[in-house]
Amino acid sequence: MTKIYVRERAKAGEKQPRYRVVAVTGTELQISAPHFRRDEIERIAKDAGAEVIYLEPE
Repeated sequence: MTKIYVRERAKAGEKQPRYRVVAVTGTELQISAPHFRRDEIERIAKDAGAEVIYLEPE
């Protein structure tokens, strides 16, 4: 199964995308934008049949 690993940005500004894709496994899916909104990630995952894994901040 395809998995998309995502983490929240350390420097989240007002009205700016807050998430960064760290890795994608199990497919040849390529993601080109540096930052995403949560709904964008969820939509990409749904269309690709992938699971989104949110990494905890350290």
